[in-house]
Amino acid sequence: MKRNGQLSTIITHLGHGGHAIADTAPDAGQLAQEGWTRLSEVVQEPTDATVATTDFDYLFPDLVGKPDAHLPAGSDDEVTTTVTALNHLGEAMIDQEPPADDRSSPIPPIYTYWGQFVDHDLTAATDNDKVISIRDTPLPPLDPEQVRTLLKNARNPALNLDSVYGDGPFAPAPTDPDQIFVPYRTDDRAKLQVGTLTPVTAGGVRIPPVDDFARDVPRRADKVPLIGDARNDENLVVAQLHVAFLRFHNAAVDWVRTNEPQRTGVSDVFLRARDLTRWTYQWLVVHDFLRTVTVPDVVDFVLGNDADALYDGTFMPLEFSVAAYRFGHSMVRGAYDWNRNFGRPGNNVLQNASLGLLFVFTGVGGLGQNPTLPSNWPVEWNRFVDKDSLFPDRFARRIDTHLSAPLAEMVNQTAGEDQHNTDLIALLEHLARRNLLRGYRLGLPTGQAVADLLGLPPLTAAQVAGAAGPVATAITEGGFATRTPLWFYVLRESEVKAQGNSLGPVGSRIVAETIIGQIRHDPTSYLHQTSWSPSQGVRLPDGSPVDDIPSFLRFAGVLG
Repeated sequence: MKRNGQLSTIITHLGHGGHAIADTAPDAGQLAQEGWTRLSEVVQEPTDATVATTDFDYLFPDLVGKPDAHLPAGSDDEVTTTVTALNHLGEAMIDQEPPADDRSSPIPPIYTYWGQFVDHDLTAATDNDKVISIRDTPLPPLDPEQVRTLLKNARNPALNLDSVYGDGPFAPAPTDPDQIFVPYRTDDRAKLQVGTLTPVTAGGVRIPPVDDFARDVPRRADKVPLIGDARNDENLVVAQLHVAFLRFHNAAVDWVRTNEPQRTGVSDVFLRARDLTRWTYQWLVVHDFLRTVTVPDVVDFVLGNDADALYDGTFMPLEFSVAAYRFGHSMVRGAYDWNRNFGRPGNNVLQNASLGLLFVFTGVGGLGQNPTLPSNWPVEWNRFVDKDSLFPDRFARRIDTHLSAPLAEMVNQTAGEDQHNTDLIALLEHLARRNLLRGYRLGLPTGQAVADLLGLPPLTAAQVAGAAGPVATAITEGGFATRTPLWFYVLRESEVKAQGNSLGPVGSRIVAETIIGQIRHDPTSYLHQTSWSPSQGVRLPDGSPVDDIPSFLRFAGVLG
């Protein structure tokens, strides 16, 4: 369904990074009987019978079908050998011991989860094992045409915040009590509804400002989030960031009414506040997020070379969604300095908030048996945005080939599976193995092939292997030193070219070309307004513009 030229889809129960088979795909009925998931079963379209989708395709079509540009897949034995080697490499990538302090990057943790929020805004259809079937034997790569036909994106390829706005404030009220919708305030239809905290007396103190209880996503009585994408309630960091977007829009409504009094109608005020929120978000994605996670000058290069852009705006690139943009997985910490109850100072309940707990205090995790987020669990964002902190655990991990240990046991990925099938459960819980096998299954090119096509010097075999250790052994024994899985290549390139402090040249180009391309091809984006910048947007009380992520959070009223 399209409203005002934009796709509007409510995603109700699609897992993180998950995807489903398009209902219109050939043999969809038979595949559904075999356990594949229909797209219509995980998204909600209130009026159209067919869920609107966009395509996935390859960013580098010249590499499609070239055996030397891909991992070996010429025979069943070759496929089996490659799959075994990929599993060994994935196992080696997960830390077996707690990370040392020097594994920290100069990037604050907010960028890890801002990146995840962007991912949910752009894509919904890349990870469900029942569709990609990484459990198959011998697991040969799919034919590219089969990938194009079956794999569909349930998100509009634009940074338009459809997960925040849903169908808008003037959509008919749902008559089905099970219908998920994005609620707007009944006393002011221009504003989004925000959920309230549950007051608790145990487990520490209330998080300042103690009288501000509007710090959860809105929920039904059964804890289901009333938001446009249920994936934004899978971990508490992204859920709290979603709250910040709800509140930013509401603050923008107040700003418009104060500073643009000629706008008197509810619709006019809402649309103006929505535009200002979207444009601010898009500008920050380009000029704060991308400039932080990519090599210097790549953002300016991509912005200034639209005539030679790699991406034409009509599809979601697989090299981005299944490989390069998964660099954020390596930035995830096993625990965070979360707030004064679960972090510093020393009079806290716990020394930190583990990644496991951040999955518990969401609707999927049960919210610790509370109806909404308890008052001792809101984030203190100052701990996530400080670039000058003296504490290593207030930074993201480096972008490298070592993932945090909890990412080997992602138990939320195995719901509905036979728990007695221990080999399958271990695979589905293991993020690194899943990423590598999925990239192989979808026929992604090697990192070296992409580097050559971009005219960039590829990593040497020694650079790909790295220092002696389990990863180097897996690379060498698997034959990956000169034909390297693209996801691993992007991570290793960051280590070699940028010391893990940003993406390297290949990763930066893929990520910047895709994201800026999405914005460039959206006729409603900030790039299509006349020289728009935050100086023309909302202002903080002191008159300063919202020109970085911390000031975004301050305007939303969630960062002091």
